[in-house]
Amino acid sequence: MMEPRRVIIGECWARDGLQNERLIVPTKLKVEMIDALQDAGFKEIEVTSFASPKTLPQFADAEEVLSSIQQKPGVNFRAIVTNLKGMERAVAAKQKGLKIDEIAMVISASEAHNIANVNMTHKENLLQLESMCKMALANGFKILGWVLTSFGCPITGEVPMEKVLWFGHWWLSQGATWVGFGDTTGMANPKQVKRFYSRVREEGFQPEQVIVHFHDTRGSGIANNVAALEEGMIYFDCSVGGIGGQPATGSPLYHYGYAGNTCTEDLVWLFEQMGVKTGIDLNKLMAVGLRAESILGRKLRSNTVRCYAEKPG
Repeated sequence: MMEPRRVIIGECWARDGLQNERLIVPTKLKVEMIDALQDAGFKEIEVTSFASPKTLPQFADAEEVLSSIQQKPGVNFRAIVTNLKGMERAVAAKQKGLKIDEIAMVISASEAHNIANVNMTHKENLLQLESMCKMALANGFKILGWVLTSFGCPITGEVPMEKVLWFGHWWLSQGATWVGFGDTTGMANPKQVKRFYSRVREEGFQPEQVIVHFHDTRGSGIANNVAALEEGMIYFDCSVGGIGGQPATGSPLYHYGYAGNTCTEDLVWLFEQMGVKTGIDLNKLMAVGLRAESILGRKLRSNTVRCYAEKPG
């Protein structure tokens, strides 16, 4: 399989990244970061969540963020919804002229994880998601359907590939433009990833329909993304500083230790070194990475930022 020579990097700092941060980042700083990411060359940015403010106070400012960011031509903004109330908020925001192009929705291939994550069985969730998809399409949104725990469940262990692929096909049947196969708690390894994405292609999924999303819980995120690249995948989600993980909702943790995403700075640097074009300005990206650290008040998990920021002499 020939590696693609150009890829799309989806940046998730402002949503997946911030969802388990205890610090409530001020709206103006979220807007600053999203604008800086656009300036660095990102064309796909996950900007907010329409979760209940009581459940996830980090995103209580969703509408304010959307009304404040300056969308550059060719940039797509994504928001995530997990239930009908969130979908109704997204529709209301769009009707007010706020900037949302894509709606992401989720279901876990593992039913135990789905119950832990959204408090619904598969049957309950599929019924609700069907209505949400119809609502999204009727209001001009493109849909990204996530299949979480695609590479293993922290609660029950192995998840059959056939079940994961069934959910992927289900999303397409509901009108999704993209299907994302999420390694929700960083359980995948490169050998498994190559086998998985080879099967994805055999099942008829096209690279432009598939979003790759690996968490870096066990330090395998970069290697897994490279394995997916080698199987022809072209769309990779990641987060500046490698932040992210299980939302801080007060629910029992379904994994422990580091929970973040693959680090954007490290993945972009590596792809560019491999001759794979990302369209991202590395110097501007490093500045964004340092700004993220100052906003959150700590060093994050970017090896590449350390190289840029802490040169000897």
